[in-house]
Amino acid sequence: VQLQASGGGLVQAGGSLRLSCAASGRAFRSHGMGWFRQPPGEEREYVAGINWSGTITYYADSVKGRFTMSRDNAKNMVYLQMDSLGPEDTAVYYCAAAPNYSGYDVRNYVYWGQGTQVTVSS
Repeated sequence: VQLQASGGGLVQAGGSLRLSCAASGRAFRSHGMGWFRQPPGEEREYVAGINWSGTITYYADSVKGRFTMSRDNAKNMVYLQMDSLGPEDTAVYYCAAAPNYSGYDVRNYVYWGQGTQVTVSS
């Protein structure tokens, strides 16, 4: 599975962005997907996950109620809708794929996209 994230950019606090992750390969449809982020000078952290069918989603407490993750298996796409953004959301965002897993443990994710920068100004 190859992944390519896009959609990052500069946005003012309170604004919204939609990240996309394009996946190649039929194996994508059997993989759980996750979004992670890495703020400057910090470790990579889990943001959200979605199971292979798109019926179950998980969110970190810090983004719950503001971010929405979805997937379209027909298009091999995963999305992260980010609303009510704040400066604390500034980070490089990565999409990742894991066989039969969509939880928070980064060690279970086998495939990674290249990351897309999100910067939120106050």
